Amino acid sequence: MKKELTRTAAKTPDIPAAGELEGLCRAIHPAVERTRGELEKRYYERLAEEALGPRWQDGAPSEEARPVLDAVQGELDLLHRASKDLAQSYQAIVELEDETGARLRDLRKSRNRKWYAPNPPANAAIDLAEKRLNHFAQGLNIYKILLVCIVGSFAGVVVEMMWAFARYGIIESRRGLVYGPFNLLYGAGAVCLTLFLYKYRNRGRLWSFCGGFLVGSVLEYVCSWGQEVLLGSRSWDYSNLPLNLNGRICFTYSVFWGILGIVWIKDLYPRMAKWILKIPNKAGRPLTWALTVFMIFNIIVSCVAVGRWAARLEGTPAPGAFWEMVDRRFPNRRMERIFANMSFGGGDS
Repeated sequence: MKKELTRTAAKTPDIPAAGELEGLCRAIHPAVERTRGELEKRYYERLAEEALGPRWQDGAPSEEARPVLDAVQGELDLLHRASKDLAQSYQAIVELEDETGARLRDLRKSRNRKWYAPNPPANAAIDLAEKRLNHFAQGLNIYKILLVCIVGSFAGVVVEMMWAFARYGIIESRRGLVYGPFNLLYGAGAVCLTLFLYKYRNRGRLWSFCGGFLVGSVLEYVCSWGQEVLLGSRSWDYSNLPLNLNGRICFTYSVFWGILGIVWIKDLYPRMAKWILKIPNKAGRPLTWALTVFMIFNIIVSCVAVGRWAARLEGTPAPGAFWEMVDRRFPNRRMERIFANMSFGGGDS
């Protein structure tokens, strides 16, 4: 790898790639000043003289003044187009500077390994490795998205359980599905963050924060609303926190989502992608589909169990043998252990 970098550096010319751009930008300010001088010499005094002259009849300029006014309007149109082009160029340069700086920081961070916590690989290194291996989960294809969802559903539960233990000293279930330590909210959040922030993976942290803030807030609101509409229950309520919206989202947790956006795309995603790279192409596709089928089955069973749990709390008897089996498999006590924070509007669990 070091030899390849050396060969690449040897082929790189000594002239900086941004040298021409810097020269052009330096020439802009003198050109603006020259244009200012020409405009002042040609038009400013004549415009002032016209302002001191006789009043225009019916708001129309005189025949003598019309050529000057038309010429000034032409100059103004040129200045408007030039300012628009400069604004676009400035934005492109800022983005180029941001991306180059982010790639350099990611490289330095990835090589500055600590004995207690190895730093994540650079996103650019993941992209290059996926391309060279022609990996089955390259880029943002369906396999990468499915694996991100499954791993995110698992990792989110583990992290939240550890957080609850550190804060409250208790081990409490944070699961969202009946089988296994999975919570689809975290999986959906990981997928949404990846889809939205992937194109900014080699950009600065501000983009990641804003993207995480927005995506996390929308996702949390939609999931809370959907759960209440479909199942009649709520798993969280921020009504007691400031700057909340219908108790579904609040500013504090939206900021956490923004921080998570940075941590995700700059730290967690490249680590996950590095482990996904270790899955061989031959085994990766069938393994991904098998896990996906399991998750779909898990989601269906969970919806059925929660729906029946809500009906039991309302005193509705099982309407048939199938629902009696659901009552035996998923009694209230088991559901309360699995969904420790779930509450229903129509009953007390």
